[in-house]
Amino acid sequence: MEALALRLSQLDQLAEGAIRVVMFYDTLMRRRVDLPGLARASAVLAECVAGVRLHGTGQVIRMAPGGTRAPDPALPASTATAITLDDEEIGTAWLERPGPPSPLDELLLDRLAIAAAAVVERYGPARTTMADPALVELAISAEADEAARARALRLLGFAAGLPVRVVAVRSQPPLDQAGTTHPQPPLDQAGATRSRLPLDQVGALICPARPVKAAPLGDTGVILATTVDQSAFPAGVHAGVGPAGSPHLSWRQARTALRFTTPREPVVRYDDLGALALLAEIPQDVAQDNADVAAIARMAGSPEDLETLDVYCATGSLRRAADLLHLHHSSVARRLEQIGRTLGIELTEPTGLTRIRLALTAWRLLQA
Repeated sequence: MEALALRLSQLDQLAEGAIRVVMFYDTLMRRRVDLPGLARASAVLAECVAGVRLHGTGQVIRMAPGGTRAPDPALPASTATAITLDDEEIGTAWLERPGPPSPLDELLLDRLAIAAAAVVERYGPARTTMADPALVELAISAEADEAARARALRLLGFAAGLPVRVVAVRSQPPLDQAGTTHPQPPLDQAGATRSRLPLDQVGALICPARPVKAAPLGDTGVILATTVDQSAFPAGVHAGVGPAGSPHLSWRQARTALRFTTPREPVVRYDDLGALALLAEIPQDVAQDNADVAAIARMAGSPEDLETLDVYCATGSLRRAADLLHLHHSSVARRLEQIGRTLGIELTEPTGLTRIRLALTAWRLLQA
């Protein structure tokens, strides 16, 4: 490229300048400069204010020739061009030159627009917090083709190749208090900022490494994230975490995991369910007609007995259940004996404990 530039410079000074502009932006793209960096470098090269605007987010970047943010008010654009990605106009790049345009301004803006589209494709349009529900729905839809799904994920800010998990969320407290994003480390030179999820209708989650996107879909919040910190959910938030992989399959499995959540276990990973996930596939009428499930349903009117049974099933130990219930183990033993007589199940036997665990889980799935 340099040899070619040298030969062209001997023929035409304008051609030499054009080659140098192309080489300049090729270097910026190899270094993976972010949008502010592109605008700053363009302003220095053009010796006038350079600007970039993304339509989807409204993000506007104006840089002065000195490498700093350009002060307002802005001059009218002397030259402008569209930023396109996959044949869609996603933004505009322009120069604010006080005098007439330079002969190389058009080429400079073309290269700036190409570089800006590459940044958007690599990192997403912006470090936003609340996602476009339509894009989220497309990403998790079973009917979407893979090309459309990949494009939706890219527009949401997920770089190609990143594992994506889907989280299904329901919450009791106001969901704008349901979590924050941890600070994200810089992605090359793309930059990252600390932000809070403005979740007034949907659950929140924490993703320490890469983008988090959340959106309301019906009565269940959906979150796309690359990593999930289970301990970050506050009280009152129930979440089912799908496995990494295909987002539409992860969404279905996340909703299944959400059905298994309880006040005692508010966050459930689908991968941790194992064979228990098969219970979610049982038709409701079949579960309701089961004698053990029907017995649990009759006992549900006694919250004290239901809590005792729940804790005992969760621990499998009389003494550990007594500790959690803050009762003497003999009191818990008497309760379980009475519950066992009511249900017609010997709860202290391994078979009885297995039966009641399955029945209690099936009953909860019916409530969910």
